[in-house]
Amino acid sequence: MTEQKGLDILLQALPALLDRGGQLALLGSGNPGLEEAFQRKAQKHPGVAVRIGYDEEFAHRLMAGGDAILVPSRFEPCGLTQLYGLRYGTLPLVALTGGLADTVINASPAGLAAGCATGLQFHPVTAQALAQAMMRLITLYQDKETWTRMMTNAMASPVSWTHSAAKYAALYEDMVKAKTP
Repeated sequence: MTEQKGLDILLQALPALLDRGGQLALLGSGNPGLEEAFQRKAQKHPGVAVRIGYDEEFAHRLMAGGDAILVPSRFEPCGLTQLYGLRYGTLPLVALTGGLADTVINASPAGLAAGCATGLQFHPVTAQALAQAMMRLITLYQDKETWTRMMTNAMASPVSWTHSAAKYAALYEDMVKAKTP
């Protein structure tokens, strides 16, 4: 739980989610101030549940049982969280940055019309933009046909290492051949 992961803007944007009937389950640890702030939110709002700590098995259960996963990171070279979300059909809502932008196809009008959207992106990385994206997320969730299509797209996304591993193996093989006299 750090500012780099955008948890501070999530705190600010959280009322937009809760006011529209959304809920938040949060698992993690880090900045003590953020931990305390989320725990206070959980005490005040029945739609917020917080568990401080690290528990990989529980994290996978949360992802598998959730409807969406929020990844409002300010920067993210790649990120695994959104990839887990895609695999589970838990639609990622991500900041438009780094690997998050590369792996999630935005539910823009064009992405929806093409039938290829796998989640939502937002930019700039501000509380206001995140709140607007969460409202879009709730609107999409209410359209069960679109939501189901996006879940299907997400689960069909090529997120395994099979393709990348083959490319790396070929690169290493070429490098070895180049060094051999």
